[in-house]
Amino acid sequence: MVSTGFACQGNEFSHYMLLTSYLILNRTQSIDEHTIYPYIHSFSNVLSHETLLKAVTVPDVLPSDLPPGSNFSLVAGDFKEIYSAENMDENEPQAGKWDTILTCFFIDTAKNVVNYLRILHHILAPGRVWINLGPLLWHFENNENECPSIELDLAEVKELACTIGFELYDERTIHTSYSSNDQSMLRYIYHATFWKAAKVSPVE
Repeated sequence: MVSTGFACQGNEFSHYMLLTSYLILNRTQSIDEHTIYPYIHSFSNVLSHETLLKAVTVPDVLPSDLPPGSNFSLVAGDFKEIYSAENMDENEPQAGKWDTILTCFFIDTAKNVVNYLRILHHILAPGRVWINLGPLLWHFENNENECPSIELDLAEVKELACTIGFELYDERTIHTSYSSNDQSMLRYIYHATFWKAAKVSPVE
C-alpha cells in the first residue's frame, strides 16, 4: 500500500511479531535474503523428509524499496492504549484521523470486541471505510486468568458494528489458511469473513 502512494501506519503488540518486523524492516537488504525452516518442529502429518525440511525465503517484497517521501510507520503496543481515549473526545488526537482502516485476522484478538469496534469507529473519519478480513477465533475464550472475555457469533458482530455506526457492504466469505504447510497431510482452512464498512453515524 505504501508503494502505491498511501501514507500507512501499522500496529503490533506481539514481541515475536515485532522482532520479526524489526529484522525485515530494518536489517534486510534484498528480496529472499533470509532462509528459514518453519516446519522442522512438528513431526505430525509429514509426507517426507523433504516436506519437513522445506525451506522458505523471505521477504518476497523489500520494505526499503519505497518511493522517495513515502510515509510509513509501525507503532508497537496495545491497540486500545494507542488509539483509544478514555472519554472518546472529538478533540482527541486520533479522533477521525484515519481515512481507511484495514484489519486482518485482528478483531478476534479482543477481550472485549465492543471496545475494539468503538475505537475503530472513533478514529475513522466520517464517511470513510473500515475493511476487515478474518475468522472469529476468540483468543481469550476459556482463558485461565479469570479475565472476562466477550465471544460473539458472526451475526452478532455484524449487528454490533451496525449499532455502533457502520454500514457494512461488499460482504463475502474467503477461504484461506494461516501459516500452514501446503504439503502437510493436515490443513486448516478458515472460512474467513470479509466486509467493507463505512462510518455513517456517531456512537451514541
